[in-house]
This record gives sequence, C-alpha cells and structure tokens, in this order.
Amino acid sequence: QVQLVESGGGLVQAGGSLRLSCAASGRTISNYVMGWFRQAPGKERELVATIRWTGDRATYADSVKGRFTISTDNAKNTVYLQMNSLKPEDTAVYYCNARGMVTKRDYWGQGTQVTVSS
Repeated sequence: QVQLVESGGGLVQAGGSLRLSCAASGRTISNYVMGWFRQAPGKERELVATIRWTGDRATYADSVKGRFTISTDNAKNTVYLQMNSLKPEDTAVYYCNARGMVTKRDYWGQGTQVTVSS
C-alpha cells in the first residue's frame, strides 16, 4: 500500500509563494505517477500537476503554468509543488495523489489548505 502525507499549506497574500510537500511511502512507490490536485469550495477536484519519479514528462493545468513547479526528491520519497505568484483563485484544499502505472489505483493524502488573501 501507499501512504501520502501533505504539508506546507497555509495563509499567504496574493503574489506570495508556498511550497507544498508530499511524503510518500510504500514498497514499490516507483511504480506510481505522482500528482497534485486541488478542490475549491463549490467546485470539483481538478488536476494541478503530475510528474514521474524520473522527473520527466511533468504536466500542468493551464491555470498554473508558469507559476507552479512540480518536482521530486527521490532520496526522500517526496514530491513538491512550488507555488509562486499566488492568486486568490488558487485558494483550495490541495491533495497529493499516487496512481499505479499498471493497476491505475489511486492513493490520496489527507489534503492541506491553501488560502490566498487579496
């Protein structure tokens, strides 16, 4: 099984930055594609970014391109989401996700709140 624990959320003013961390554990975590999702009040959960542990083929939602960067630290089994130039519309609960490349089973973290004030 895979366990995911997010951290780094908080309150920040518009234009500021935050870095979210997702600590992953499991026997074969390398067999999973990692991602960040977010869900704002009254909205559906949306994909923010994805990455492989090899660091290639990173993807981003159009709304965050140029502002957010997803990365991995394989030695620490940790995925990061660096968020710059934050906007009030970025306010949401952010969730770490691991999807099995073969099974396509999803594992989720507990979520971390990001609030951007205007």
